[in-house]
Amino acid sequence: MPSSLILALALSLALHASLLLPQAFKHGTPPPPPAPQARLRMPAEQPEASAEPLLKDTVASAEEAVKPPPPPKVVVRRSQPEARAAARRDVQAAQRKLSEHVYYPPDAVARGIEGEVRLILTVSESGRISDVHVGVSSGHAILDNAAVRAAWAMGRVDWAHSGELILPVIFRLE
Repeated sequence: MPSSLILALALSLALHASLLLPQAFKHGTPPPPPAPQARLRMPAEQPEASAEPLLKDTVASAEEAVKPPPPPKVVVRRSQPEARAAARRDVQAAQRKLSEHVYYPPDAVARGIEGEVRLILTVSESGRISDVHVGVSSGHAILDNAAVRAAWAMGRVDWAHSGELILPVIFRLE
Protein backbone atom coordinates (compact mmCIF):
# COMPACT_ATOMS: atom_id res chain seq x y z
CA MET A 1 0.00 0.00 0.00
CA PRO A 2 2.71 2.51 0.78
CA SER A 3 4.35 1.89 -2.58
CA SER A 4 1.17 2.83 -4.45
CA LEU A 5 0.95 6.02 -2.37
CA ILE A 6 4.51 6.94 -3.29
CA LEU A 7 3.79 6.17 -6.93
CA ALA A 8 0.69 8.45 -6.89
CA LEU A 9 2.68 11.23 -5.30
CA ALA A 10 5.45 10.93 -7.90
CA LEU A 11 2.94 11.00 -10.76
CA SER A 12 1.25 14.10 -9.29
CA LEU A 13 4.58 15.91 -9.03
CA ALA A 14 5.51 14.99 -12.59
CA LEU A 15 2.15 16.21 -13.92
CA HIS A 16 2.36 19.54 -12.09
CA ALA A 17 5.97 20.07 -13.11
CA SER A 18 5.10 19.46 -16.76
CA LEU A 19 2.38 22.10 -16.58
CA LEU A 20 4.23 24.75 -14.57
CA LEU A 21 7.83 24.57 -15.77
CA PRO A 22 7.18 25.70 -19.36
CA GLN A 23 5.38 28.78 -18.02
CA ALA A 24 8.34 29.61 -15.73
CA PHE A 25 10.86 29.37 -18.56
CA LYS A 26 8.67 31.41 -20.84
CA HIS A 27 8.75 34.47 -18.56
CA GLY A 28 12.28 34.08 -17.29
CA THR A 29 13.48 36.29 -14.51
CA PRO A 30 11.75 39.62 -14.09
CA PRO A 31 13.64 42.63 -15.39
CA PRO A 32 15.42 44.74 -12.76
CA PRO A 33 13.52 47.82 -11.62
CA PRO A 34 14.49 51.00 -13.41
CA ALA A 35 17.13 53.09 -11.67
CA PRO A 36 15.72 56.14 -9.90
CA GLN A 37 16.24 59.35 -11.78
CA ALA A 38 16.36 62.85 -10.36
CA ARG A 39 15.04 65.79 -12.34
CA LEU A 40 14.75 69.43 -11.51
CA ARG A 41 11.33 70.86 -11.96
CA MET A 42 10.98 74.12 -13.65
CA PRO A 43 9.31 76.85 -11.61
CA ALA A 44 5.65 77.44 -12.33
CA GLU A 45 4.72 80.16 -14.70
CA GLN A 46 4.76 83.69 -13.35
CA PRO A 47 1.42 84.68 -11.79
CA GLU A 48 -0.82 86.89 -13.80
CA ALA A 49 -1.20 90.53 -12.91
CA SER A 50 -4.61 89.88 -11.35
CA ALA A 51 -3.19 87.27 -8.92
CA GLU A 52 -2.06 88.23 -5.41
CA PRO A 53 1.52 89.55 -5.31
CA LEU A 54 4.23 87.42 -3.70
CA LEU A 55 5.28 90.20 -1.35
CA LYS A 56 2.69 92.07 0.66
CA ASP A 57 2.94 95.47 2.25
CA THR A 58 2.32 94.43 5.86
CA VAL A 59 3.35 97.78 7.33
CA ALA A 60 0.44 99.63 5.74
CA SER A 61 -2.10 96.99 6.80
CA ALA A 62 -0.69 96.97 10.36
CA GLU A 63 -1.06 100.74 10.61
CA GLU A 64 -4.70 100.44 9.54
CA ALA A 65 -5.34 97.73 12.12
CA VAL A 66 -3.86 99.73 14.99
CA LYS A 67 -6.55 101.53 16.90
CA PRO A 68 -5.88 104.29 19.35
CA PRO A 69 -5.82 103.10 22.96
CA PRO A 70 -8.90 103.70 25.08
CA PRO A 71 -8.80 106.77 27.28
CA PRO A 72 -7.16 106.11 30.64
CA LYS A 73 -9.40 105.33 33.57
CA VAL A 74 -9.62 107.92 36.24
CA VAL A 75 -8.34 106.38 39.43
CA VAL A 76 -9.14 108.08 42.69
CA ARG A 77 -6.20 107.68 45.04
CA ARG A 78 -7.01 107.26 48.68
CA SER A 79 -4.68 108.14 51.44
CA GLN A 80 -3.17 105.17 53.25
CA PRO A 81 -5.44 105.40 56.30
CA GLU A 82 -8.52 105.61 54.05
CA ALA A 83 -7.33 102.68 51.94
CA ARG A 84 -6.67 100.57 55.04
CA ALA A 85 -10.09 101.40 56.48
CA ALA A 86 -11.78 100.50 53.18
CA ALA A 87 -9.86 97.22 52.98
CA ARG A 88 -10.78 96.41 56.59
CA ARG A 89 -14.47 97.08 55.83
CA ASP A 90 -14.28 94.83 52.73
CA VAL A 91 -12.71 92.00 54.76
CA GLN A 92 -15.30 92.32 57.53
CA ALA A 93 -18.16 92.31 55.02
CA ALA A 94 -16.66 89.31 53.24
CA GLN A 95 -16.27 87.45 56.55
CA ARG A 96 -19.93 88.10 57.39
CA LYS A 97 -21.03 86.77 54.01
CA LEU A 98 -18.59 83.84 54.25
CA SER A 99 -20.01 82.87 57.65
CA GLU A 100 -23.32 82.12 55.88
CA HIS A 101 -21.59 79.52 53.66
CA VAL A 102 -18.78 78.05 55.76
CA TYR A 103 -19.34 74.89 57.76
CA TYR A 104 -17.04 73.05 60.14
CA PRO A 105 -16.34 69.64 58.55
CA PRO A 106 -17.70 66.85 60.80
CA ASP A 107 -14.49 64.82 60.38
CA ALA A 108 -12.46 67.78 61.65
CA VAL A 109 -14.81 68.17 64.65
CA ALA A 110 -14.51 64.44 65.44
CA ARG A 111 -10.70 64.61 65.35
CA GLY A 112 -10.53 67.95 67.21
CA ILE A 113 -8.79 69.76 64.32
CA GLU A 114 -8.59 73.57 64.52
CA GLY A 115 -6.80 76.08 62.33
CA GLU A 116 -6.79 79.32 60.39
CA VAL A 117 -6.79 79.51 56.59
CA ARG A 118 -5.91 82.67 54.69
CA LEU A 119 -7.65 82.74 51.34
CA ILE A 120 -6.77 85.01 48.44
CA LEU A 121 -9.90 85.98 46.53
CA THR A 122 -9.58 87.53 43.09
CA VAL A 123 -12.55 89.81 42.44
CA SER A 124 -13.52 91.05 38.97
CA GLU A 125 -14.76 94.58 38.28
CA SER A 126 -18.34 93.32 38.42
CA GLY A 127 -17.79 91.99 41.96
CA ARG A 128 -17.82 88.32 40.94
CA ILE A 129 -15.22 86.07 42.55
CA SER A 130 -13.06 84.88 39.67
CA ASP A 131 -10.42 82.89 41.59
CA VAL A 132 -9.89 81.48 45.06
CA HIS A 133 -6.72 79.91 46.35
CA VAL A 134 -5.13 79.22 49.71
CA GLY A 135 -2.53 81.85 50.59
CA VAL A 136 -1.63 80.36 53.99
CA SER A 137 -2.74 76.84 54.85
CA SER A 138 -4.11 75.76 58.20
CA GLY A 139 -1.95 72.67 57.95
CA HIS A 140 -5.04 70.50 57.46
CA ALA A 141 -6.37 69.89 53.95
CA ILE A 142 -9.88 69.25 55.26
CA LEU A 143 -10.10 72.81 56.69
CA ASP A 144 -8.43 74.38 53.64
CA ASN A 145 -10.92 72.69 51.28
CA ALA A 146 -13.92 73.71 53.42
CA ALA A 147 -12.76 77.35 53.34
CA VAL A 148 -12.25 77.32 49.55
CA ARG A 149 -15.70 75.77 48.96
CA ALA A 150 -17.32 78.40 51.18
CA ALA A 151 -15.56 81.24 49.32
CA TRP A 152 -16.78 79.92 45.97
CA ALA A 153 -20.29 79.62 47.40
CA MET A 154 -20.27 83.37 48.17
CA GLY A 155 -20.46 84.06 44.43
CA ARG A 156 -20.34 87.85 44.46
CA VAL A 157 -18.91 90.48 46.74
CA ASP A 158 -20.56 93.58 45.31
CA TRP A 159 -19.03 95.96 47.82
CA ALA A 160 -15.43 94.95 46.99
CA HIS A 161 -13.47 96.59 44.19
CA SER A 162 -11.61 94.66 41.52
CA GLY A 163 -8.38 93.14 42.69
CA GLU A 164 -7.40 90.71 45.39
CA LEU A 165 -8.79 90.33 48.86
CA ILE A 166 -7.03 88.37 51.62
CA LEU A 167 -9.66 86.71 53.74
CA PRO A 168 -8.87 84.88 57.00
CA VAL A 169 -11.12 81.91 57.84
CA ILE A 170 -10.80 80.69 61.43
CA PHE A 171 -11.90 77.20 62.53
CA ARG A 172 -12.09 76.97 66.36
CA LEU A 173 -13.87 74.40 68.51
CA GLU A 174 -15.70 75.75 71.55
